[in-house]
Amino acid sequence: MVKRSPKKHIIQKKPSEKSSKKSASKTKKAGKVQEQVEETAKKSSRPADEVVTYAEIEYELKEIPAQGSKVLIGPPWLTRFERARITGSRSLQLSLGAPPMIAVPVEANSSILLAVAEIEHKALPISIRRILPNGRYQDIPTDWMR
Repeated sequence: MVKRSPKKHIIQKKPSEKSSKKSASKTKKAGKVQEQVEETAKKSSRPADEVVTYAEIEYELKEIPAQGSKVLIGPPWLTRFERARITGSRSLQLSLGAPPMIAVPVEANSSILLAVAEIEHKALPISIRRILPNGRYQDIPTDWMR
């Protein structure tokens, strides 16, 4: 059983007369966050004390320069999610009539198996963009992967 607290309102402290510009800017930021919380609470069907919101963090994307053919972000191989995404996209292209990038193996009787074979031969001119939470990213060609 979940117990809910009877919070019906939020009490905001008023800044004192001796407060500096920093506390005034903090109050403005807190007011903006409070407005975002109230807007989210209005959109949600859940009680206001159960709605959790996070302040939006704005960052600028910045590319990490390549050091040779070294993978700097993440593992030096394709993750299962990247492999699945590439396989699905490439098999769709093949099923819609795109020409294969390798000689079609005898055992490849479907577009999915052909797409997997193309990935294994590193024949696809595809790059993976791996992004860090701070906005830095690296575009990694699939031929750099193990």
